[in-house]
Amino acid sequence: MHDSAPAYRAILKVHSKLRPGFGTEAAVYGTLLVSGLIAVSSVHSETKSVAVLITVIATVLVFWGAHVYAGTIARMSDPRSGPESEHIGLGEAFRESLKHSFGMLTSAAVPSLVLLAGTTRIIPDDIANDVALWSGVIILAILGYIAFLRRGSSQFVRIIGALATASFGLMFVALKAFVH
Repeated sequence: MHDSAPAYRAILKVHSKLRPGFGTEAAVYGTLLVSGLIAVSSVHSETKSVAVLITVIATVLVFWGAHVYAGTIARMSDPRSGPESEHIGLGEAFRESLKHSFGMLTSAAVPSLVLLAGTTRIIPDDIANDVALWSGVIILAILGYIAFLRRGSSQFVRIIGALATASFGLMFVALKAFVH
């Protein structure tokens, strides 16, 4: 990696600020969840983006709540490091789980804004549904690229990583096309 290159440092700086909500596996899972919901709930051309938006928001909130709960329970059984080896308390486990799970919520932001544009007729419904679905592919590509950038991988490997990560989103685009 070219540590001295200002563009790389700027990307890493922005990513470090966004990482708690964006650069986690929860963000990848959340993006895939949202993409799947959009693909399945918008398969009919008459499906309004408002229905897709409600489906996305409700489902993401339920999955996020379940993710926070599961993370809290799992963390409570983890011993603290140190001589006492006491277990992590409920409050600390909950806070850590919230922090770790935040990416699942943030991953729904861009597609939801696009769907909202469709519900308010800024853009047509069918276009909003398609753009929201493709936004997931772009988000996944960015997440993959940044993951390999943080590892110090070459530009070629970063691009391959971005394409590999984005391919999961492309599967939902193909699913929608196949079902439609």
